[in-house]
Amino acid sequence: MAGKKDKDNLPVHVKVEGENEGTITYANEVVAIIAGVATNEVEGIAGMCTVGGISDILGRNKNITRGVKVEIGSEEASIDLYIIVEYGTPIQKAASDVQENVRKAVESMTGLKVVRVDVHVQGVSFEKENKETQQGLAAASASGAIASGEKQEANAPRNAEERMTDIDSDAEKSDSEKKSKADEAAEAASDAEEPEEPTEPEEPIEPEEPIKPEEPIKPEEPKE
Repeated sequence: MAGKKDKDNLPVHVKVEGENEGTITYANEVVAIIAGVATNEVEGIAGMCTVGGISDILGRNKNITRGVKVEIGSEEASIDLYIIVEYGTPIQKAASDVQENVRKAVESMTGLKVVRVDVHVQGVSFEKENKETQQGLAAASASGAIASGEKQEANAPRNAEERMTDIDSDAEKSDSEKKSKADEAAEAASDAEEPEEPTEPEEPIEPEEPIKPEEPIKPEEPKE
């Protein structure tokens, strides 16, 4: 295993023609870094993962060569990429953009001809969607708190006026009760000072006159 890893990282010699001929050497890791950065620049790519599976998902700029497998010949290179896409991303478009971006980056930076870029979609990430949901809930909560605060501020003057009205009403009621009690006390004192008038004796009841008996009716005299 160690021998294979060392073999993959052998330097690559690229012949440069010119007045002073020489060679430029690339380690496999250099091409892997270029390919990894170019992959993560594409919209909709959540990250890279290990070649064996999706259990070890690597975010952007974290061990950028993980999830990238490079094979280099004398002047050619082939690249395998193991990616995780964000939920909702058109996968075919994202994979095509990755292939094009990686090919351009490697060829322009190294001069190697990229013969193939194989993209292996290993999974879908819901992290972005969850973040957007949490942000939406946080924004809604903040908006509700602001609206509640504005409502309380708007009701504050009204509540103050209501409290002043209640205080005035209580004061008027108290004054009215005090005045009523004072009037009752004054009336009681006035009644105590005035002497009661003597009551006149009742007149004796006169006896009723006896009823006279009715006179007997005389019989009519006979006619002659």
